[in-house]
Amino acid sequence: MKSYDVIVIGGGAAGLMCAITAGKRGKKVLILERADRIGKKILISGGGRCNFTNLNISPDCYLSSNPHFCKSALSRYTQWDFIDLVEKYKIVYHEKIHGQLFCDKSSKEILAMLLKECEDVGVKIFTDVTVSSVESVEKYFVTSNYGEFSAASLVIATGGLSLPKLGGSGFGYEVAKQFGINLIPNRAGLVPFTFDGDVKEICQHLSGISVKTDVKLFNSATKINFTENILFTHKGLSGPAILQLSSYWNSGGFISLNLLPDADSLMIFKSLKTEFPNSLLRNKLSNFLPKRLVQELENLLWQELSQIPLRKIADEQLKQIAKLINAWILKPNGTEGYQTAEVTLGGVDTNELSSKTMEARKQPGLYFIGEVIDVTGHLGGFNFQWAWSSGYAAGQYV
Repeated sequence: MKSYDVIVIGGGAAGLMCAITAGKRGKKVLILERADRIGKKILISGGGRCNFTNLNISPDCYLSSNPHFCKSALSRYTQWDFIDLVEKYKIVYHEKIHGQLFCDKSSKEILAMLLKECEDVGVKIFTDVTVSSVESVEKYFVTSNYGEFSAASLVIATGGLSLPKLGGSGFGYEVAKQFGINLIPNRAGLVPFTFDGDVKEICQHLSGISVKTDVKLFNSATKINFTENILFTHKGLSGPAILQLSSYWNSGGFISLNLLPDADSLMIFKSLKTEFPNSLLRNKLSNFLPKRLVQELENLLWQELSQIPLRKIADEQLKQIAKLINAWILKPNGTEGYQTAEVTLGGVDTNELSSKTMEARKQPGLYFIGEVIDVTGHLGGFNFQWAWSSGYAAGQYV
């Protein structure tokens, strides 16, 4: 049996950062990764360019049953700390929108940086590892297809259920249950919506079309909205605005889409009626929205007026159409689930952990970091920053 100071189960962003931080403190660290290579999620993130953090990190951009839990770790290892590391390795990056930072070249640079940091402090890494048991008798014993290992500290950095093809699993939750640690129910987050009936048919017709939209939960006490692009797909709706809203949506709820978020549709319609009295509404509205989208909206919402010139459409009718453009109410029948979800909501109850160290209160030496915890960030580098910050926090104490 090989003995270490720290065993980290999970070789993603959080696990690597924890191992590096502990290694710099002189700890002998082992990473056990289930997938056939380290950092798969890092490599595919941001379209292969890794949206590694955000300039505007704030606790308000995280969902958790305890919204205060993330504050300590985020304040002790900030976005600026990770940016300093990126700049140390001369990785060229740029801000895309809303403070999102991406590599100019490839996410491979971020992974190479982390692996070099691991190498410099002697972190041992095994991939293709199947852990069959975890036991605790004074210290932790991990049995795997690579043999048995022991350590004084065990860190669970296994992520959640999202993207199972990249290694997502419920292993971390099983470990929590084994040691009597409470879990907050899981669900898919940052995930596309699916629809049925007429709306699904419309989405199929418009698949591939993107449009800037303000989306929000309809008739909800949760005052949350996002103004970014939505994308029509064969199954429903995706795109940044939809992914953001999905983390706040509960099954059975309605959503509202404002397809002209920067304008008052009624004012536009009245102006068009005055300037182009003999034109059809769809022809002029196509100057503001994709032509195919306008056609589908007409078929769904005002088909009886399709051949009537603007001058013959009553202002009250235009008002009703404008209302639908600025607040199109839809009811998703679900989401695409964990197969395409970028994150997993819920997880290890933060009340069970120290916000300073990420150590389980009732199980000394056992730590949880990253996505496995009930802390989920917005789209745009927030979840990577939580991985860096929580990994660093645990790495300081393991």
